[in-house]
Amino acid sequence: MFRLEDIIAATGAEIIKNSTEGSDLQDLGYSFSTDTRTIEKNQIYLPLKGASFDGENFLSQAVEKGAEGCFITRNEYPENAKIVLKVENTLTAYMQLANYKRKKLNPVTIGITGSSGKTTTKEIVYSVLNTKFKTHKTFSNHNNEVGFCQTIMTMPEDTQLLIVEMGMRGLGEIELLSKFSEPDYAVITNAGSAHIGRLGSLDNIAKAKSEIVKYLKPSGALIAQNNERIKKYVADYSGEKIYHDLNDIEIVERKPSYTKFIYKNKEYELNVEGDYNADNAVTAIELGYLLGMNYDEIYTGLLSYKPIEKRWEAQDIKGLKVINDSYNANPESMKASVSTFLQLYKNPVVVLGDMGELGEYTDELHKCVGQYLSELPEAKNARFLTVGEYAKEIGEVLEKSAGFVKNFENNDEVSKYIIDNVDVGTTIFLKASRSMKFEEIIGKLEGEI
Repeated sequence: MFRLEDIIAATGAEIIKNSTEGSDLQDLGYSFSTDTRTIEKNQIYLPLKGASFDGENFLSQAVEKGAEGCFITRNEYPENAKIVLKVENTLTAYMQLANYKRKKLNPVTIGITGSSGKTTTKEIVYSVLNTKFKTHKTFSNHNNEVGFCQTIMTMPEDTQLLIVEMGMRGLGEIELLSKFSEPDYAVITNAGSAHIGRLGSLDNIAKAKSEIVKYLKPSGALIAQNNERIKKYVADYSGEKIYHDLNDIEIVERKPSYTKFIYKNKEYELNVEGDYNADNAVTAIELGYLLGMNYDEIYTGLLSYKPIEKRWEAQDIKGLKVINDSYNANPESMKASVSTFLQLYKNPVVVLGDMGELGEYTDELHKCVGQYLSELPEAKNARFLTVGEYAKEIGEVLEKSAGFVKNFENNDEVSKYIIDNVDVGTTIFLKASRSMKFEEIIGKLEGEI
């Protein structure tokens, strides 16, 4: 909770109205709401703005529903508001308030970014660190500026470790999140081709991800993919740097929902498949040791990790085993997840959809995925079903070497094909960008759509 003097100290807001002064309300603590639908007692409404909405148009509704007051950027406000605070930018004010609370509670803060794998890595890191410390983390993939503020504002008073996932749409955004989170430790999972349509080059992607070190404390450490582009852009960071990749790991055993691996002469287990997940786990291992954890604690934390929804989510549907990994997709994640799937299952069906946000590189990068998969020996025993205009490019390359490739225009068509042609007992893998709505395929197979 924030007292009014804390809010002013954090944001520098101008007090336009304060009818609580000299009353019993003067010493109240306030929280904040950005949504008029969820206003609670002792809250101040903080109206956010976007390209297609302006929360400042709903000041009266917020006060009518119980808000004690509101922030404004214009000179209009409801007369019945007890407190009115004027700022230049409400999102900046929200981030300033979050930073104020982050400094007040002062948890050890870990920032995590990357082209892919950042949400999974965050969850694995949380699973490990939470075995010893009271740890708070970004919910799901709420990794933009607003999600950052929500993460801080929901942080319990006794939090010891804070894990902040940082996403970006362009240059400067990770730097902004780094500025307001002030991380003690930072993680860059990778710098691949995701969002290349926005940023224009792999160099710009690496540069954008490396902004996380701008406000990283020199007393902490950076843990990053062993990537020359990343190394170039973090060269000025003076603290410890730890680089790793799959070459540092020895995979001992691969099974569905299980991986055993050795890292730095010590054995670890994960109840999830994928060599790339073992690589993600290295981040958690390194952070664990940096924070004083012992081997048994780290081992237990890794073993307790469970993948979150739509990330390698397995379910049985009328005799078919369906693995849904369609929360998101980019060329690197598609290559890694499909190759893992092919290693684990015999005679499977792979359903691939379009990958988004690749800009002028869209055709080229879909073809690159097809070329990569065509070189896997296991591809000859799989059936590949592609859905969409761009995924068709994957299939056209795969046709030269894979056992079976067929393209479909939409989810309805591919669902009908599966129902009519795929035998009970087959394992099906779904991978596409979120915009492809592959959950519709699951719904069709279940008979719900």
